[in-house]
Amino acid sequence: MKSTLIGFVLGVVLSVVGAVLFLTRVMPVKTEGGPLPFEWMIAHSALHHAIGADEGKPSPIPADAQNLVAGAHIYREQCAVCHGDWGRAPSATAKGMFPPPPQLLPPKTGVTDDAVGETYWKVRNGIRLTGMPGYGSSLSDTEMWQVSLLLLHANELPAQAQDVLKR
Repeated sequence: MKSTLIGFVLGVVLSVVGAVLFLTRVMPVKTEGGPLPFEWMIAHSALHHAIGADEGKPSPIPADAQNLVAGAHIYREQCAVCHGDWGRAPSATAKGMFPPPPQLLPPKTGVTDDAVGETYWKVRNGIRLTGMPGYGSSLSDTEMWQVSLLLLHANELPAQAQDVLKR
């Protein structure tokens, strides 16, 4: 009984020491390279759980031309450096990030199939360890909804919004 307890305690201690050594001495911290084993699965599950019911939250403003154009201006000011400009290759900033930020405008439209509430949550709160900042303290709720609606409708924007994004 005593040897089983000693073995158990020793196993726990060695596991903790091994984890600490890995996290402080071995774990890759550069933006080059791929994810650690299970990293994507764990991060995706945690994000999905955190967003929760907010995913289905409807926009309190309409997806009309005025709001989509306003969203285009916000996108150009706050988002384009990481998430891309209309029809252009990713920026040097985006190329140096890990994980790489999704390119959200044509020719690739990254979140047009996400619920607007999910995009709003990500804009408002950001996503840890991805480079995605939270704009909850720097943009108004209306501005965050405007850019969220813009991204939802990125593949079907009115000409005025496209003009702002193509500049």
